[in-house]
Amino acid sequence: MLGTIVNALAIIAGSLLGLLFSKGIADRYKEIVMSSVGLAVALIGIKSALVSDSLMVVILSVILGGLCGEFLRIEDHLERLGAFLERRVAARSSDTSSFARGFVTASLVFCVGSMAIVGSLESGLTGNHQTLFAKSVLDGVTSVIFASAMGLGVIFSSLAVFCYQGLITMTAVLMKNLLIPETIEQMTSVGGLLILAIGLNLLKITTIRVGNLIPGIFLPLLWFGVMPWLP
Repeated sequence: MLGTIVNALAIIAGSLLGLLFSKGIADRYKEIVMSSVGLAVALIGIKSALVSDSLMVVILSVILGGLCGEFLRIEDHLERLGAFLERRVAARSSDTSSFARGFVTASLVFCVGSMAIVGSLESGLTGNHQTLFAKSVLDGVTSVIFASAMGLGVIFSSLAVFCYQGLITMTAVLMKNLLIPETIEQMTSVGGLLILAIGLNLLKITTIRVGNLIPGIFLPLLWFGVMPWLP
């Protein structure tokens, strides 16, 4: 759990720093920085999406995962959680309009990536936290930008990161027999597609409900489990 704890603390520290400087940053600078981050996120997504050669598994995982997420209304629940936190906390601040957006966007960016999955698995299976330490640096810098542009909601994404990565780490040992390199590559590629979607949303090119696609990341595990039973 050490890597996840460091990651959450880095997001909190970066968010506080971003909030500190947000008043002194003109909107046009925030906009160009957000566009730059959107391009960078899209690039990371493209690179991650190309990791696996099992395109059919990746495609089916995204489609079926999207159907499951839409049925469960995951993004709606995330938005409600953001609205709840806004009512409890942001109402005391001068900027409440982007609280839910900041919470949901930052949570998705920090949780969906391949580094979150692979790093948490490494942390749980081998005790190697280096990947999550590297992710902590990236998330800390990104949270400065996000918090300066989208406000207080970003800092609460640290809770989502702690719960999400912590759950993967704690359950990694139980999934040990399923974690062959090919399965991890497929999970990474699905995650990469979701990251690309986040980048496109940040660039205001699309309005994809990325939260509803999250179940797709874990469907390669199910696919690997049923493969031996298929003719």
